[in-house]
Amino acid sequence: MSDFETEDTEETVTCLQIAIYHPKQEEKPVFHALTFCHEQQLRADDIVKFGRDSNICRFHFVDTRVSRVQFSLQFFRHFNSSEFGFEIKNLSKKGKLSVDDVELAYLNKVNLPDKCMVCFGEYQMQLQKQEGQCEDYFNICFELSRTSLLQEKKLFLKKPVCESSSSYTQFPTEMDENE
Repeated sequence: MSDFETEDTEETVTCLQIAIYHPKQEEKPVFHALTFCHEQQLRADDIVKFGRDSNICRFHFVDTRVSRVQFSLQFFRHFNSSEFGFEIKNLSKKGKLSVDDVELAYLNKVNLPDKCMVCFGEYQMQLQKQEGQCEDYFNICFELSRTSLLQEKKLFLKKPVCESSSSYTQFPTEMDENE
């Protein structure tokens, strides 16, 4: 038997890809403390905090408008499933956090969809989960977006216009059987 046959099977690690944008990122070093295009491995039981306080937060923003602790992410396994997910909790008393179109107040939390938009203040983050099997670790990878993620999303979601450009639709009319 060869070493190849007896070696442990390599598990894939769940990765949360985070594209991030701020309108003044070219002028201010708001993302100076983040590492881009490099997967960072975290323990599955870690509660990962984001905010401006580098002593408390794993990922911090160099911006006085960000709360000391803005929000947290927690990795979990869905009940009766082998699938993993992430939960996001707003930890800012002053600022709202929105996940897609759901606004979270202080201490509100929701499960993240596999792909979603998270916004707070002027910050825009598009989060996308890549599924894995490892239950001990997960990865986070940041990517800097040069353009507004909300504008990109709106352009992508625009509805096509009919060639005839007519928006008239005829609905069935209900009639009494005696008529």
